[in-house]
Amino acid sequence: MKYYLVAGEASGDLHGANLMKALKQQDEQAEFRFFGGDLMQAVGGTIVKNYADMAFMGFIEVVLNLREISKNIKTCKDDITAWQPDVLVLIDFPGFNLRIAEFAKKNGILVCFYISPKVWAWNQKRVLKIKRVVDHLFCILPFEVDFYKKWGMEVDYVGNPLLDAVAAFKPDQGFLSTHQLTGEKIIALLPGSRRQEISRLLPEMLSVTEQFPDYQFVVAGAPSFKAEYYDQFINQKNIPVIFNATYDLLNHAEAAVVASGTAILETALFNVPQMLVYRGHPISIGIAKAVVKIRFIGLVNLIMDSAVIKELIQEDCSPKNIAAELENILNNQSYRQKMLDNYDELDKRMGQPGASARTASLIIKYTSKK
Repeated sequence: MKYYLVAGEASGDLHGANLMKALKQQDEQAEFRFFGGDLMQAVGGTIVKNYADMAFMGFIEVVLNLREISKNIKTCKDDITAWQPDVLVLIDFPGFNLRIAEFAKKNGILVCFYISPKVWAWNQKRVLKIKRVVDHLFCILPFEVDFYKKWGMEVDYVGNPLLDAVAAFKPDQGFLSTHQLTGEKIIALLPGSRRQEISRLLPEMLSVTEQFPDYQFVVAGAPSFKAEYYDQFINQKNIPVIFNATYDLLNHAEAAVVASGTAILETALFNVPQMLVYRGHPISIGIAKAVVKIRFIGLVNLIMDSAVIKELIQEDCSPKNIAAELENILNNQSYRQKMLDNYDELDKRMGQPGASARTASLIIKYTSKK
């Protein structure tokens, strides 16, 4: 069968790649065409657009890039029309993907949406659009099933695909020597995968490095950027930037400072004490505060429904607060142990790996019945 996938950011590229592998295992005739990234491209098929050229985060940022977004949407629609896939698989990225879903539905293409849009956080009436334009919705958070039931919508709960990625991870035994790391007292800095995130967060992260001289700070570089991009922020500090090895980095880290997003949950699954940091355009943050209906933004805190990790957002994301939280994580043993104990409970709630295989089976079943 012909599968057309659309992933608009780094996490979608990861989950899309694992889903493609699962589809290939269950469908030997699988053909892929997609919007995605390097991980999906490595599995096979044809990449139409790289997510690095289309990920805009925040209300104002989206408005300022409307022309480029509209161009990308047109490219996607035209390419789907030309290729005529058996099924369209949309991965998160709801602002873009729900428009593509509406187009595909009108044109008689089966629409599967993998990783539910976070409509439970804000603008819950978008569920009505999802019901109208999405044929099958696959959820990865347990509480989403009950949420959609309240709106009269049946969904498939498949588990969380991050468990697949973490379970498949095989440590690189030469990681430390390859990157000339000591392997002791490493603090991982994960500033995100978008240009806007990195430019706002990495300077704040790096500003505290001199306060912890006994630790080695290491930046996890986004695969869509080159080392030269990070040079402007490193500014001659002796801090390595490592690409395509975030899991190896977390595997050796004592602590982490992490941009809000999927990496928060990944860091917790590697049992690394952390804090969440985020800075956005002031107007975007103001709008978000007015419409968002949740207490937390970090996935760990959302799943646990408690403040397991500190969230330093906007003005709270300052060198002073980052340094203070790092001090707690590194040197306050009771504080550190409480976070690790909460991670143990998180592991239980997350369940078992297999989300990619379960989702692939359902997509094939629903497409075959079309």
